[in-house]
Amino acid sequence: MSVTAASAESTPFEVAQAETPATSHETPADAHAAQPAGAGEVHTETGVAHGEEAGSGVFPPFDQTTFASQLLWLAITFGLFYLLMSKVVIPRIGGILETRHDRIAQDLDEASRLKAEADAAIASYEQDLASARAKGNAIASTAREEAKAKADAERAKIEASLQDKIAGAETRIAEIKAKALADVGSIAEETTAAVVEQLVGAKVTKAEIASAVKSAAGE
Repeated sequence: MSVTAASAESTPFEVAQAETPATSHETPADAHAAQPAGAGEVHTETGVAHGEEAGSGVFPPFDQTTFASQLLWLAITFGLFYLLMSKVVIPRIGGILETRHDRIAQDLDEASRLKAEADAAIASYEQDLASARAKGNAIASTAREEAKAKADAERAKIEASLQDKIAGAETRIAEIKAKALADVGSIAEETTAAVVEQLVGAKVTKAEIASAVKSAAGE
């Protein structure tokens, strides 16, 4: 009863000191058993224990113990990439290229058609231009010929009118000359009669004077 009372009267600090030596005498086996459960497990992907992987100091891609898993993942990745390229990317690129090829072919066909239409339009324009030039030359030639014929007709008409005028003028000149000559004869007879009368002092008959004038004109 006395021991029990003494134990009940001890402080909590004394109780902790009494319990400490018991925990400090643990054996290495107990310490090894107290380690975490995952400390001795092996890594499922690399085949290396967790402790060894952390303490090896080798860059994981260059670790020879992980080459098999790396090659496996490389093959899987390449296969997936190949499937992606062959099933999705390449068909889509091929479709785009085919669409562009068809569009370019359509554009080339359209350009060829437009070029053919332009060539046909140019040929038609040149043909129309040549026809218009030929028609213009024909019209000009016809106009020149008509103008020449009209000018010749006008000239012939003017020449005929001038000939008529010249003939009439010559006729009038001949009449005037004949009248003048007739007047000259009478004037000469009168002048002769006056001169004879002044010189001789005798009157001469008109017949004698006319005969003398005629004989003088005949000489």
